[in-house]
Amino acid sequence: MDRQKEKAILEAVLFTMGESVETDRLASVIGEDKKATRKLLMELKEEYDGRQCGITLMELEDSFQMCTKADMYEYLIKIAKTPRKYVLTDTLLETLSIVAYKQPITRAEIEKIRGVSCDHAVNRLVEFGLIAEVGRMDAPGRPLLFGTTEEFLRSFGVKSLEELPELSAVQIEEFKIQAEQEASVQLDI
Repeated sequence: MDRQKEKAILEAVLFTMGESVETDRLASVIGEDKKATRKLLMELKEEYDGRQCGITLMELEDSFQMCTKADMYEYLIKIAKTPRKYVLTDTLLETLSIVAYKQPITRAEIEKIRGVSCDHAVNRLVEFGLIAEVGRMDAPGRPLLFGTTEEFLRSFGVKSLEELPELSAVQIEEFKIQAEQEASVQLDI
């Protein structure tokens, strides 16, 4: 294999991994010894550092990681300060609250509680990073289980699920009445 191809492979691996990778592991990927691999990595680092680009290779003990150049941090901060804009509709909030209080929970269980399909709502909440797949139920078909994420906790300003407000029996009864009224209105339409 030629040097450019080996460097391209190393670059692809480091980019994809997103974290430091031991030189031994990188050497095994390209079929070279550790010394030759380290030399290729240093050449790649020099190429990045020698041209106007936003990335570099960082050596961490006996590992390498693809990183952003330090002089690019101010631009990263600008983009990171821009808040993620997502709108939580009533449907999304309802689905999210079901997941938060009943997790781990399957789509079918959410649909049973809501009485309507929840595919879109679940997909959007996963996309927003507020819920995630947390496993599979040990049942026929092995349905996916969903739970809330750290992003959910951050977004709602709670440290743990135990801090979520508890619903009183009166509130639960009011919710049931509202749901029945909404269901009857939908049937009339």
